[in-house]
Parts: sequence; C-alpha cells; structure tokens
Amino acid sequence: MFDRLRAVVLHYLRVPLAPAAPAGAPGSLRTFRAGRNYYRLRLARWFLTQLAALVGILVSVAFFHYLRNESERIRNLPVASANPEPAPTGEPPAAERKAKRKSSPKDFERVAAHVARQVPVWALPALAAFEILVLIGFLLSLPVSYSLVRLDYELRWYLVTDRSLRIRQGIWGLHEMTMSFANLQQVVVTQGPLQRLLGIANVRVQSAGGGGQEEGASHESSDSLHTAVFHGVENASEIRDLILERLRLFREAGLGDPDDTSVSLAPTGASLQQAASRLLEETRALRAAWPRADTHV
Repeated sequence: MFDRLRAVVLHYLRVPLAPAAPAGAPGSLRTFRAGRNYYRLRLARWFLTQLAALVGILVSVAFFHYLRNESERIRNLPVASANPEPAPTGEPPAAERKAKRKSSPKDFERVAAHVARQVPVWALPALAAFEILVLIGFLLSLPVSYSLVRLDYELRWYLVTDRSLRIRQGIWGLHEMTMSFANLQQVVVTQGPLQRLLGIANVRVQSAGGGGQEEGASHESSDSLHTAVFHGVENASEIRDLILERLRLFREAGLGDPDDTSVSLAPTGASLQQAASRLLEETRALRAAWPRADTHV
C-alpha cells in the first residue's frame, strides 16, 4: 500500500525518485543515505507530536461536554438558586483574601458555571460537534502524515564524485544543492547527545562565503546557500574522510570548476602561431620604415 501511495505522490508532485549524478569522472560516484536510526528519530518526533495533538483534542471535547452538561444543569435550577449570592460589602480581612487566592476544584466549577451562563444554548453543542469532526479528520490524516515522514527519509540522497557533491531532500519543497570541490573550504562532523546515543551524526560541508554560519546553530537550520548537510548518516567519518581525500586530489591535480564555461585565457597552438605571424609582419614593416625616418632628419 505504501509503495502505491509513494508512486502516486511522486507522480503528482513531479519528484524524481533519485537525483542525477553531479559532475565527475565515470566510476567515481559514491551514494550515501540517512541511517535507519535517523528515520526512527523522526518517527518518534512524529508520534509525540500526534499524541500531543490527540490529547489536546480529547481535552477540548471533554471540556465542551462538561460545559454543556453544566449549562443544562444551571438552566434546570430554580431562579433563586441559580443566581449567585450578592457579594458582601466592605474590605475582607487579609487572611480571607489570602485564602481566596488558593486554587481549589470549586474555582474551576465556578468558572465553568459562569461560562455556561454566558454562552448561548446552541453554541456548546455546535462546538462539541466541531471538535468531533476535528478528531475524525485527525484520525484520517494519520496515514498521510506518517507517509510524508517516511517519504522524507527515503528521498534523502547524498552523492559524492571526484569533483563535486550533491544533496537532495524534501517532498513539498524540493531542495537540491550541488557543490564543486573548487569552492569547498571546510568539512565538519557534528553530533548531539541523542545522535551519539543512536549512532548517527551530521556532516556539514561549507563552501566559500559561508563563514558567517554560527557554530551553535541547530543541524536542521544550518542549511544555506553556502552550507550543505548530510543529515543523520551512520558513516559520518567515512564521508568526511572521502570528501577530504578527494578534495586533496582535486587540488593537487589543479582542476578548475567543472561547471565553468568561461573562455580559457591560455593560448592554443593555432592562436600562438597567428600571434607570431602578426608580430613578424609588424617587425618587418617597422624595419622597412626605419631608413625613411633617417632621411628626414
């Protein structure tokens, strides 16, 4: 069922299952994925979020149900008992004021009774019905939200070649970043306490112009135009060493930016021969004009 849902989502969102490989030599492509514990961590966050939302909905439904019963009880009371007693005149003693400040279960009942008197008769049943609809919608959305969490994990791709790297993530907002080793400056492995317990880490790759990134920024918010992050990988040290080794070989080879399409300033053999021919012609013309210059002196 999930495979069928994934195919439908990817088809309508126009998201390819895998990204294209970045620039690099054939056979140099290495593919990395986020670890299983990273998926379990995201799934635990999703579960706690849904549980908190469910508790909030159930509390609100129970509260509106209580208000409706309290409203019906108050409206069925005689007029004399339904009206509150007039407040005594004069300033109460300090001990009595202090005792009134302490909360008690009766305070909640008085507040609920006051709200029940002010709310119209039709409002509470309507609100309770709305809360039930919200609860039904929440239960129906659970498979969809779970599928989005799993798809977000499965569509994370980390590609490294001998000249560049590419990171793709996201479903609704597809984010794909490509970095050339010509602009790469720093590779850092970060790992929080929970990540250390789960055996995963983040590899942060920084290019030129990304020096303003704060070191204490969270791993989710550290992505920028100059920073790419391998989120939740189990082999962070391997990825770091691979990038550093290929960066060293790239710089020793003196390769340029693989995406640079500017015209090279180094002269080719044909252009060098043409320049030499023009220089020779100008030299001959200068020597031919030199005796004429001496005759006019």
